[in-house]
Amino acid sequence: MSDSPVLTTARFGLWRPVAADLPQLCALIDDEETRRYLGPASPDPQAQFDRLMRNAGSWALHGYGTFMVRPHGESGIVATCGVFHSWRGFGPDFGMDDVAEAGWIVHRDWWGKGLAREAMETVLAWFDRAHGPRRIACMIEDGNVASQRLAQALGFTAYAERRDEADGTLLHLLERGSQAAP
Repeated sequence: MSDSPVLTTARFGLWRPVAADLPQLCALIDDEETRRYLGPASPDPQAQFDRLMRNAGSWALHGYGTFMVRPHGESGIVATCGVFHSWRGFGPDFGMDDVAEAGWIVHRDWWGKGLAREAMETVLAWFDRAHGPRRIACMIEDGNVASQRLAQALGFTAYAERRDEADGTLLHLLERGSQAAP
């Protein structure tokens, strides 16, 4: 872990990822209910290593990525929240390839406490200042009402739906257009 967080909120520090975060990333989604709307996400170290490397690549190549969220004064990761560069492979009609994408994963122990909103409002304001206001995409599995409400509160609007070819899951695709930086 670096010496200080990149961003802070009233309750949390938002840190860039480091290699030592791997065990905590596995623990973050070890709970089955936390993974409920994460598609094929697995707490397996190989899967989380791959996710960590994609995130590190987003930071290295694009200057933004997912933050590790820790309560002030604590070292444990309770969420990952941020804007990362993604390529979902959905094709040009769906607007999810080679794009800035917002995402958040919050451990179940922290659900309903406003963590994701607090972190994402800070991240989006930082993103707009650091990278200029532009389109950010987001995808949320059907049934994930809490994330759909949060996305709406953050200014995301639905623009398409896509059914996953592998398992039939309905994905809601949302976007947040260019916003004026505060």
